[in-house]
Amino acid sequence: MSHSVSHSDFVLFSRRVMLPEGEQTANIYISNGKISRIELTEQPAADAENLGHKVIMPGLIDPHVHVNEPGRTEWEGFATATRAAAAGGVTALVDMPLNSDPVTTTRAAFKLKRESAAGQCWIDTGFWGGVIPGNADELEGMVEDGILGFKAFLVHSGIDDFPHSSEDDLRLAMPILARCGVPQLIHAELEGECEPQAEHVSRSYSAFLASRPNHWEDRAISLMIKLCRETGCKTHIVHLSSASALPEIEAAKAEGLPFTVETCPHYLFFAAENIPDGQPQYKCMPPIRGGENQQGLWQGLHDGVIDCVVTDHSPCTPGLKLLEHGDVLHAWGGIASLQFGLPSVWTRARERGFSLSDIVRLMSTAPAQLAGLSARKGSLEAGKDADLIIFDPDATFTVQPDGIHFRHPVTPYASQELSGIVERTYLRGQLIYADGAHVGEAVGQLLLGQSA
Repeated sequence: MSHSVSHSDFVLFSRRVMLPEGEQTANIYISNGKISRIELTEQPAADAENLGHKVIMPGLIDPHVHVNEPGRTEWEGFATATRAAAAGGVTALVDMPLNSDPVTTTRAAFKLKRESAAGQCWIDTGFWGGVIPGNADELEGMVEDGILGFKAFLVHSGIDDFPHSSEDDLRLAMPILARCGVPQLIHAELEGECEPQAEHVSRSYSAFLASRPNHWEDRAISLMIKLCRETGCKTHIVHLSSASALPEIEAAKAEGLPFTVETCPHYLFFAAENIPDGQPQYKCMPPIRGGENQQGLWQGLHDGVIDCVVTDHSPCTPGLKLLEHGDVLHAWGGIASLQFGLPSVWTRARERGFSLSDIVRLMSTAPAQLAGLSARKGSLEAGKDADLIIFDPDATFTVQPDGIHFRHPVTPYASQELSGIVERTYLRGQLIYADGAHVGEAVGQLLLGQSA
């Protein structure tokens, strides 16, 4: 059957519609790019497309994507990243302020970023700025220009043009962000004692893992809880990999601090014990840790201590991965996963008794709240954007290079069998991906903060 790509009104019926109140049988009415109403009923509307038991769920929101454009577009780019996102059921992403060149730490750089994204995006796209030493004077203006929040590092970022912030730098920045009502995102590792790395073990995953121990994260998180308490700034820990930090995070939340946390599919899917040596595609910072730690992260998701799951899609050119040498120690750190977040998480979550409603909360609703997009996105409700996906949770597929839409098919998910296939993706009521192929053209909009 042919799918209309216009903004015409249409109705979808399914016995498995993921609504805020849980899984329901319903008709979803879509008009002018919005959900106009949702009718709880056992009967398909006369003009509805009946999807039977296929799942209708909100599009995913991925607030942790390194698009790397402008300046390092050979690493990824808005066109390829957003096509991959659409294929993975992601209908909105937020771009990280590095590893583009220039980094997004000034109003001028943000203007360049917006210009380079315009007209290329297959999904709706927002932007984080960066807090670095010396740019406090730029922050308020960047929020006025539409930046949704700011990221900082407590450890070397991997590129010299995005220096890490000291406690003093954050004390300067966080009150400004608190005033502006936007979050401070933090790469939480503080360097401390670790196993010295010997050059002859450069292929060893366990040697790399030992070089970035849990306590680096735990100490950094303690510092950020203190700064959150002092400044009142919304504080968000990106890519948590250390389960030993969870008790302190839980206490901070119980105290009522505006403190949130994300983890990533690779920490939930892979465990250090199963990572072979000489395979740099598994390298990221902080690292994928052992199975017992992974079990702790799942418990943190179950208990609501970890708020959301985001990809931290961080690709590079294949050469920088040093694949032919298998050099884990010196390879670029970052995992390419944007297209496979939903099926990789669902594969492991369903084994542990999580429901699709849990997935919606962790991968759509909570990320929309983090990025300040909840008024329009993150749940299926009347009045919100008609960003939705048709998902077959029981189908399986094996990740093959020719089915990968991000720029370079270098990923630890290659050859993995995953559960759950995204059959269609709708962005604001327009079909943009169906049955393995993109539909129409790039109609994504830039998601700029309220004041812009």
